[in-house]
Amino acid sequence: MSENRLSRETSPYLLQHKDNPVHWWPWGPEAFAEARATGKPILLSVGYAACHWCHVMAHESFENADVAGLMNALFVNIKVDREERPDVDQIYMSALQQLGQSGGWPLTMFLDPEGKPFWGGTYFPPAASYGRPGFTDVLQQVSTVFTQNKDKVEKNTATILARLKKAATPVAGATIGREDLDDAAARLPAMFDPVHGGLKGAPKFPQSGLLEFLWRVGTRRKDDALKALVALTLNRMCEGGIYDHLGGGFARYSVDEIWFVPHFEKMLYDNALLLELLALAYSDTADALFLTRARETVGWLKREMLTPEGAFAASLDADSEGHEGRFYVWSEAEITAVLGAEDAAFFNRFYDVTRAGNWEVGNILNRTEAGVVSAEDEARLKPLREKLLLAREKRVRPGRDDKVLADWNGLMIAALARAGAFLGEAEWVALAQRAFDAVVGHMVVEGRLAHSWCGAKIVLPGLASDLAAMARAGIALHEATGAPEPLAHAVHFLEVLETHHRDPETGAYFLTADDGDSLILRPLATHDEAVPNSNAVAADALIRLAALTGNDALRARADRVLAGISGATAKNVLAHGATLNTIDTRLGLAEIVAVGPNLEALAKAALKVPFPLRVVARASDGVGPSSVMAARIASAPAEGAAFVCVGERCSLPVSDPAQIVAAVGEMMS
Repeated sequence: MSENRLSRETSPYLLQHKDNPVHWWPWGPEAFAEARATGKPILLSVGYAACHWCHVMAHESFENADVAGLMNALFVNIKVDREERPDVDQIYMSALQQLGQSGGWPLTMFLDPEGKPFWGGTYFPPAASYGRPGFTDVLQQVSTVFTQNKDKVEKNTATILARLKKAATPVAGATIGREDLDDAAARLPAMFDPVHGGLKGAPKFPQSGLLEFLWRVGTRRKDDALKALVALTLNRMCEGGIYDHLGGGFARYSVDEIWFVPHFEKMLYDNALLLELLALAYSDTADALFLTRARETVGWLKREMLTPEGAFAASLDADSEGHEGRFYVWSEAEITAVLGAEDAAFFNRFYDVTRAGNWEVGNILNRTEAGVVSAEDEARLKPLREKLLLAREKRVRPGRDDKVLADWNGLMIAALARAGAFLGEAEWVALAQRAFDAVVGHMVVEGRLAHSWCGAKIVLPGLASDLAAMARAGIALHEATGAPEPLAHAVHFLEVLETHHRDPETGAYFLTADDGDSLILRPLATHDEAVPNSNAVAADALIRLAALTGNDALRARADRVLAGISGATAKNVLAHGATLNTIDTRLGLAEIVAVGPNLEALAKAALKVPFPLRVVARASDGVGPSSVMAARIASAPAEGAAFVCVGERCSLPVSDPAQIVAAVGEMMS
């Protein structure tokens, strides 16, 4: 079988389709020129390497010569990796939602030769079934409408485009204060599952932004019930099937309401956000489960996700050998063959393994019903898990998407630096530093950060999400190590964001740069998706950077961004967890500055204050503290001290490192 144009790409997802009989085009001007020259509509198919249903549609339709022949005859077919081009995905996913359909991948959209959408859907079976139209019928009907009813197509494209432009204009005007945050947090528990945690119903996603928000308000208000809800959710995830009990790391979501059956793909960003929450939960509860899962997740990261340069790959596939979850699922006989009958019987008691299987034809390892496991039993289980992991390594592995994405790497770098400094895990901070250096060294070209790096291809210029997340990473590394270089990069990334992404009408940031690819519009979303919204991440970074540098203009810039997106946040709290967290940062960030000969001991102690609530500066950094802090520092005793300011209030100098956490608590109460 001859290869199509995708054979020249580097994206693992696009390369999965290089042998399809479909005459795929990669996204680019050549494909649109072909559509204009032939007068054909465009079939846009968007997916990603770890997506199970993307694989299903590929096997059923894109590898089928008859279906491919129909696609080739009627359409110009474009295949897009949503992780490589999230800007393209965001526009057309929003278009699908404007058509009244729920989103998802694979995304299948039909466009005119100018790229304007007129109809679409997600997964289509090859033949009509269970209320879904068959893909071949869809292809013929859409082609007929496009060629015979141009007026209807033009009306559809005009309507959708108008709705997209309206949706891409954030609603400003709402003022969200401390009481509003508290009210939002008070309403959320009613939406959570009181037994299994997480939002009620299925499927269940981690919702890390909302969990952090509940933790923040619970900490500030000393509301143990809110924090207990976070701990419950994390506990159920840590013991459920969504967690890989042999290799570490969390899958993307659970298809049920009890965290049992995962959608088996593992994404870098989920594990970054959950790593931070595990560190906070362990600090609050001293529950060894959370520390163990954090360490195991970092172990998975080092073992399976590192690139040779020290950055992190994007994801692991849900499928192997053509089946979802095959790599992770066990039969009772397989476990007995590895462990022997006695140890297998012991192991199976804790991990819900039965002869009949607990899912389809095998067993998903989970400890949902195991209850409290004694230290003695944990000690016996540990080498048994290691034996099974070693045996699992001999299986055909799921595919790894080796793309290095700047935004996802930024989230993981920040998580490692924050959690590592907070928990005293120096190796995690070193891992973060190496990844940061790899991203900066390979993905910054003439001062501009790229979005994606895979093989010899980089996608430039980067998106707002990349600049914001890498600024967050630089700030976290600077706090953890005191090194000036990550902070300098953070300053630069935020300046590029301001120069190339600012929307003059709302003050928020477009996802795409002003000199990036020309699309039918510039996306500007305010809600969280799989990752926190880039406007919220950028505003949080600006607030922290203002505290570190004494540049109050950065704080004013953050206020402008938050004002631009506050209206949408006020209308839909569930979709704006990251913005709520950033507003909480703006209203109550503790600025801690260490000065004097005992500076490093003081800074190390300050890093034990939970990282969402503080920023740690060293007065010898060569950066200026805030004006409020400067007067205090001048009065520091000879032996050195730490100063804590929250808003316009500052503490007396704290000379004893052991007293810093308590001093911050007093200032925030």
